[in-house]
Amino acid sequence: MAWDFSTEPDFQNKLNWVDAFCREEIEPLEFVFPYAVRSPDPCVKAYVRSLQQQVKDQGLWAIFLDEELGGPGFGQLELALLNEVIGRYSGAPQMFGAAAPDTGNIELLAAFGTDEQKKRWLEPLLNQDMFSAYSMTEPQGGSDPNLFRTHAARDGDEWVINGEKWFTSAGRVADLLFVMCTNGMFIVPRQTPGVEIQPEPRNHNHIIYKDVRVPLDHLLGPEDGAKVLAQRRLGGGRIHHAMRTIAQCKLAFDMMCERALSREAHGKIIAEHQMVQEKIADAYAAIRMLRLFVLETAWKIDNSSTSAARTDIAAVKFTMAKVLREVSFNALHILGSLGTTDLTPLQAIYAAAPTMGIVDGVDEVHKATVARRVLKDYEPHEHRYWPTEYLPAKREAAWAKFEQKFEADPELRASAAAYKKYFPELIHQMNQAARQGISRGDLRHGAFR
Repeated sequence: MAWDFSTEPDFQNKLNWVDAFCREEIEPLEFVFPYAVRSPDPCVKAYVRSLQQQVKDQGLWAIFLDEELGGPGFGQLELALLNEVIGRYSGAPQMFGAAAPDTGNIELLAAFGTDEQKKRWLEPLLNQDMFSAYSMTEPQGGSDPNLFRTHAARDGDEWVINGEKWFTSAGRVADLLFVMCTNGMFIVPRQTPGVEIQPEPRNHNHIIYKDVRVPLDHLLGPEDGAKVLAQRRLGGGRIHHAMRTIAQCKLAFDMMCERALSREAHGKIIAEHQMVQEKIADAYAAIRMLRLFVLETAWKIDNSSTSAARTDIAAVKFTMAKVLREVSFNALHILGSLGTTDLTPLQAIYAAAPTMGIVDGVDEVHKATVARRVLKDYEPHEHRYWPTEYLPAKREAAWAKFEQKFEADPELRASAAAYKKYFPELIHQMNQAARQGISRGDLRHGAFR
């Protein structure tokens, strides 16, 4: 029986190194040089490169890429554990060459790109000489590809793209836009004429593509293959997001517990108040359950496939948003007014919770997916009225099953008949006992009469 919750010592050493590196190098860097990875300052850039070389020396660069795609080849379970550490620090993913949206786009190029496309775009993206964005959702239909209208029409040696995209995260500062059209996935340099980035929103951009012309070799993967590429991009990424979300939950939880032991109210430390204890206990249990669920899902992907684990991936997606929302809300309440300011990370964590329930598909869609897939394993009950667990029917079936034994043993039949006569009264007493809080054991031993 292979059922083990331990981490191999060698990999635990890697996790310990990542934890120390993030605490001692990456977190201080973020306070002194915010967004240092994108800094044009050559001095800052050189310092960032020196830190990233340490990551590469540890074999931890571009951790999301499979070995056959040129990466270190960590499985989803190991990736999950790494992201649990990295996700606590906002600047860490980019320092490890593992920040969205580049991660998904790099994976698409590595898996579906031609040799020439990899040379032109994959290598610069991996080296962070270029950055990218993913232009998928649309104003009229959100993330439902069946409602997309953005289309690329072939005109001689070019594709001409027309359409409108919404919520293209970091599109304004991207060098490349991966544009999902109704007939394929296209790579569009941001400076291409006809790419019109709207002034608002600032971070998750609204982009109009008006007669945008790109060469034929800017089609990524097969024509009409955009949905396949999108599923490849999103599946594993949801596990990464989930573990990084758990890291944010743990950060909020740590702040909650520290504050509970530090503040006084109504004559005692607030950790001694039962409503505060309830929040802490609920948060602890919710984080632990989500973590085990995500790790089990990652294990399933490693031992089967993303497709086989699709139900759990979808369930993880909406569960992580719910846990983040509840934990950060309760942590904010325990911190009080300080939690509503930008003087701690908590306000930003709480503000991110609603977004987490929308990105990569709204929670409602994932819940519907889970319900549909789960129900495929069930059938309606056979009887016109009664469910399978209808007790009178089960009791009748049990008597029929015992009939042959009764024929061979009349005394056993007599005992059964006595039980049958007594049974309705016993059920009545048990129901009364349950209402009065008396255990079945006490009832059997005569405590209830």
